[in-house]
Amino acid sequence: MPLNRRQFLQGGSALATLGRGSAAALAAWAAPGQAAEAQSLKISHQFPGGTLSEGDFRDRLCRQYAAELEKRSNGALKGVVYANSSLMKTQAQFSAMRKGALDMSLVPLNYAGGEVPEVNIGLMPAVVTSYDKGAAWHKAEVGRALYDILADKGVLLVSWIWQAGGVASRTRPVIEPDDAKGLKIRGGGREMDMVLKQAGAAVLNMPSNEIYAALQTGALDAAMTSSTSLISFRLEEVAKNLTTGRGHAYWFMFEPLMISRQVFERLGKPEQDLVMALGADMEKFALDNARADDQQVAAIYAKAGGKVFDLSEAVVQKWQAIARDSAWKDYAARSEGCARILRLVEKVL
Repeated sequence: MPLNRRQFLQGGSALATLGRGSAAALAAWAAPGQAAEAQSLKISHQFPGGTLSEGDFRDRLCRQYAAELEKRSNGALKGVVYANSSLMKTQAQFSAMRKGALDMSLVPLNYAGGEVPEVNIGLMPAVVTSYDKGAAWHKAEVGRALYDILADKGVLLVSWIWQAGGVASRTRPVIEPDDAKGLKIRGGGREMDMVLKQAGAAVLNMPSNEIYAALQTGALDAAMTSSTSLISFRLEEVAKNLTTGRGHAYWFMFEPLMISRQVFERLGKPEQDLVMALGADMEKFALDNARADDQQVAAIYAKAGGKVFDLSEAVVQKWQAIARDSAWKDYAARSEGCARILRLVEKVL
């Protein structure tokens, strides 16, 4: 079934009403007693596994999504969650979705920057400095542009998920840009790495599930990652200092739940509607839990004996100034597509 532009652009708004008890959506399913072969969607992510009610909220979101798929489709559509990169390696997930070899994934979008340079905007330092600003992308021109780009590459956005992040450090805290000088730091993405280099740091590139070992061995002095990953990967065990993302932040990660377009187009219309409607329903859960983790991470590190620091708006602006002169310029120069995305982001700013 071909997917037109209107369908996937409405995935996070108009279709949301279908997921909130709509009789019309449920009526599309086969009548009771009518035989239907169940379809199963494999959902992969890199984060520690838990249960429906406990653990990393990104894993819980995927598990709730899978459970609701089965419930709302009367068993005709199911989801199976593969946590901790158990199905495939972290960096392979986006490519696998493009080829139809993986059904769904919740993965940092900028991990796909090597294939689709425009998506590096998902971890562009200081273009998003609050959850409200991230949420504004959804219905703005930049959101529509991202839908277009990803759909053209074979991947569809299902849930919009933003997460603030902070810095865990073995040695001195990293608050101001000058604090990064001489340290080995994991930034999480190409553009964040550029800002760190500009500030005088050496950078290492690795997925978040490899940070613990690198800090433990001294291969890293500090690491930037989301508040949830700072908690889930127990980095308080190997870091003495934490700079939080609560209140003010320049590190925001776009980490959506996505589906392979090939897989989506093989589904019937009722299944397509349900996939997108349920994705929209999950967004409030993600936002509430991301904000809660921004607070919880500070308590966890303090309890472990670490020192906790928050950012001021003035410090965020210092990081933004470096980003604007380095990473933003580099991104815009990569292609006309990247330049257009940055122009659209600046409209939201």
